[in-house]
Amino acid sequence: MSALLPLIAANPQTLRTATVDVIIPVYNEEQDLAASVLRLDNFLARTFPYDYRVVIADNASTDATFEIAQRLADRHDHLRAVHLEAKGRGRALRQVWLASDADVVAYMDVDLSTDLKALLPLVAPLISGHSDVAIGSRLTRGSRVVRGPKREFISRSYNLILKASLGASFSDAQCGFKAMRRDVADQLLPLIEDNNWFFDTELLVLAERAGLRIHEVPVDWVDDPGTTVDIVATALEDLKGVWRLLRGFATGRIRLDRVRTELTRDQVPAPVPGVPAGLLNQLLRFAAVGVASTLAYFVLYLMLRGFGPQAANLAALLITAVLNTAVNRRFTFGISGSEGAVKHHLGGLVAFGLALGLTSGSLWALQTWLPSAGRLVEVVVLVFANAAATLLRFVSLRLLMHRR
Repeated sequence: MSALLPLIAANPQTLRTATVDVIIPVYNEEQDLAASVLRLDNFLARTFPYDYRVVIADNASTDATFEIAQRLADRHDHLRAVHLEAKGRGRALRQVWLASDADVVAYMDVDLSTDLKALLPLVAPLISGHSDVAIGSRLTRGSRVVRGPKREFISRSYNLILKASLGASFSDAQCGFKAMRRDVADQLLPLIEDNNWFFDTELLVLAERAGLRIHEVPVDWVDDPGTTVDIVATALEDLKGVWRLLRGFATGRIRLDRVRTELTRDQVPAPVPGVPAGLLNQLLRFAAVGVASTLAYFVLYLMLRGFGPQAANLAALLITAVLNTAVNRRFTFGISGSEGAVKHHLGGLVAFGLALGLTSGSLWALQTWLPSAGRLVEVVVLVFANAAATLLRFVSLRLLMHRR
């Protein structure tokens, strides 16, 4: 035992220290700024094991927000204040994060809706090197969320859209509680185009496509009833951002080669853009195509209704079946080129035949048993018949196209 003592003494293990910058982006927050920042500073001073700075990033406030931020920074050692001339949460985060010299950069909303006890679990995997990006999630098991049904529905719907369209595997894109290693920020942030609310989503999508590891922390989160965020405008902005990313990946304009080369772990392959994996992901994509196909079907059906319900149903189904198969080959199952196209379209036509039998049979039954039924009842019957036909189409196409 004594022989080992010199060896142990010669190789002492010292605890590694780290620095964390916590950014609070603000715009016209003179009423709540001081209380929130002092509460955060007090919590970090008492419980946080790493060196830290709290940076108030004022993005073009028109009230006394920046003056209050400056006074706080003058009186407290761990507080800093930065003023930007232009609005935009994404712009503020990009500028302050890129200027930081900390090991880890993080941010949280000024209302402190997220329980501060989640901050250490958020940054610890980054400091240890286990993960590259970390996010708080209100939609994972273990999270506790207090908010109205409207915002809950919008949040979950938005994340389903991300999964269906971009193949995202993270659960909550818009929770205002995120962190990343600074070397990751240096590589990733210059590639992000959005300067506002879509900044978070674009950051996570690019990180995932580059093969970086995203760590999720379930959080306790309480909705701020006084929030000034315009939900409708933000949702429209997010949908435009999703479309821009889809175009960017499809055209090759968004290049992540350098990020993959310098940051991705060798043993973890980067995901292949555009190739969906997993039954849930395929179901979500197929559902998105199905919604578009159903809308196209009903538009065509109503346009051709003058030729009679059976003829209109046949023509609308045939056109949308061909388009549906073509879109699902590329979007749902990640197949491009002409290889296997004939087989896939023949399978799609078989599914079309089944759909035709279901819908035509439903129309025949309706006209036979309820000949006085109005146009609304007719459309409702077709909705249910098309739902069954869609399920059959997914099963048949997946058997034909799914690549194990």
